[in-house]
Amino acid sequence: MSKTETAAGTAPAGGSLEIRDSRTGKEYSVPVLPSGTEGDTAVRALDLRAIKQSDDEFGLMTYDPAFMNTASCRSAITFIDGDKGILRYRGYPIEQLAEQSTFLEVAWLLRNGDLPSQAEYDQWVHDVTYHTYVHENIKNFLGGFRYDAHPMSMLCSTVAALSSFYPEAKHIFDKEQRDISFVRLLAKVPTLAAFIYRHLKGLPFIYPDNDLSYSENFLSMIARMTETKYEANPVFTKALEVLFILHADHEQNCSTSAVRAVGSSQVDPFSAVAAGIAALYGPLHGGANEQVLRMIEEIGRPENVPAFIDEVKSGKGSRLMGFGHRVYKSYDPRAKIVKALADDVFKQVGMDKDLEIALKLEEAALNDEYFVQRKLYPNVDFYTGLIYRSMGFPTDFFTVLFAVARTAGWLAQWEEMLLDKEQKIARPRQIYIGAPERAYDGKLTNRFPKATQAHTGAR
Repeated sequence: MSKTETAAGTAPAGGSLEIRDSRTGKEYSVPVLPSGTEGDTAVRALDLRAIKQSDDEFGLMTYDPAFMNTASCRSAITFIDGDKGILRYRGYPIEQLAEQSTFLEVAWLLRNGDLPSQAEYDQWVHDVTYHTYVHENIKNFLGGFRYDAHPMSMLCSTVAALSSFYPEAKHIFDKEQRDISFVRLLAKVPTLAAFIYRHLKGLPFIYPDNDLSYSENFLSMIARMTETKYEANPVFTKALEVLFILHADHEQNCSTSAVRAVGSSQVDPFSAVAAGIAALYGPLHGGANEQVLRMIEEIGRPENVPAFIDEVKSGKGSRLMGFGHRVYKSYDPRAKIVKALADDVFKQVGMDKDLEIALKLEEAALNDEYFVQRKLYPNVDFYTGLIYRSMGFPTDFFTVLFAVARTAGWLAQWEEMLLDKEQKIARPRQIYIGAPERAYDGKLTNRFPKATQAHTGAR
């Protein structure tokens, strides 16, 4: 495109970016796309392809490892302003949803864009409640895992396996099939999570109770023993409900991007969500709250906190887990909500050594200039791990709880991607830095050696 032309051929409504290529002296006008609702601006990376030194060149690409400054989609679901500490679902501040809404209402909101009417909500709750049971063969499938298998490996595998029970889910452009897949995943992932918990504990599976709410039912399947009717601790039920809301979606993070990328191949939603679970398994993503508890175990005693803080500041010790956030440069808005929840839960369970360590860490980070200047405030993972621990969940199960909640966001993001006319199968470019073309120069004298005895056998 010349200086007098834009990529679209007309003057763009959002203005244009004037570029002069010092290699060739040519000038280009790249259209700036219309701003997003909150003022986000961008240019199409593909428009830069017109910038080249010769006609046979591929054209200029953008290089952005880890997508630090790349918008891969237009989305109407979640808005984050990290500098101001803002998180909204479909325009609603997270603080209002956490205080006034329910997880299933938020799940409806994320997908549909507006809050449900009472009639819509009643039907939605009914549908989810009556699809919580899983096929009995799932129990046999889970039985194949060792007693010490990581619960996230089990959840990832089991959710992927659900696609074999519902082959019709591959008809992703049939709205009825998408509707029932949404319901099935939201209903059955908590059941799978609870079954996994019971398997790891060596306890018999507890089937869903349709008389209980979403969060109460999950706690029943987790904790019920010989009771005729399970009655959940209301403080725990409230905590779980709010935590599910806070974790329901978080824009284009690693696992959501995985769901969108895998979903762009037009695979069924069970497989796409399994990809999200696999991404969430990583310690830099969903495993962060698990790392908080590992750090506390490493510190050992409350009196060791000052020395640990000094080591962190000197760069000689471990990382301070659960503080700061890649997106939020001020206080994580979810952390403010979870902090209040944590106080309520701690009142129920009482104080112990680990909680003392955590509170001393919190006090040090909020008052030490080193952390204040770097805006290393406690994030949602710091308090979430403490709450889950106080509720009796084992540390390696924390990320499973995260996945139960995030399923709502993954599904909403998956469908938005699917219905976006601009989206195609995800296929990033690369900058090749390997060897140029060269002739084969093999050094083998025996291309098919027999395996020796020492190398045989499975490992």
